[in-house]
Amino acid sequence: MTPPAAAPPKAPTLAERLLAALPQTQCTRCGYPDCRGYAQAMADGSADINRCPPGGAEGIHRLAALTGRAVLPLDPTRGSEGPRALAVIDEAWCIGCTLCIKACPVDCIVGASKLMHTVIDPLCTGCELCVPVCPVDCIAMFPVTGSRTGWLAWSAAQADEARQRYAFHQWRLQRELQENDERLAARAEARLADLAGQGTVTDPAALAAKRAVIDAARQRARARQAAADSDDA
Repeated sequence: MTPPAAAPPKAPTLAERLLAALPQTQCTRCGYPDCRGYAQAMADGSADINRCPPGGAEGIHRLAALTGRAVLPLDPTRGSEGPRALAVIDEAWCIGCTLCIKACPVDCIVGASKLMHTVIDPLCTGCELCVPVCPVDCIAMFPVTGSRTGWLAWSAAQADEARQRYAFHQWRLQRELQENDERLAARAEARLADLAGQGTVTDPAALAAKRAVIDAARQRARARQAAADSDDA
């Protein structure tokens, strides 16, 4: 028997093509939580194509070609096009608070609580999200591409790597939330069993209400895992 022919790959949606045309710095200067959010808004027609400073003028031309819209100057309220910058941590002032590690969308900052942090230079997208969260102002941004700006200061390979690292960052956060929910649910279940065994909680309605809360926590954990698996697909 001849096996059924494989289904042809689905053509990427407009939002997916717009996402691929963005530099993937995840800087949020567009006003959306990430590049995917901005791409979806452009595809929906609710956002203009001129809100991405890292992409610069070249990026606007790419987005215009995909959407069929007119080329616009970069929206000055979103920032200005400039050389790509690198985050540098003054190690003498770093207190190891880990806030910059949590803020980095591509996990390019390494360190541990109460220990010095450092930036993995080749992985930094120049998003600047680590700067405002530092309580001791020990992070500065330094231009590293000379006069090259926008896509001249970035590459498709760098954008692809940043996109993959951001996807892993999001998956990791979802996994940590799921594990936390499961840990709390298990602790609550054990505590409830102890109380029931001691006769402290005997009202069936009270037991049912407490178990409903535990079940809700477990359902949230499962939903987060399902969402993470869907994003990876």
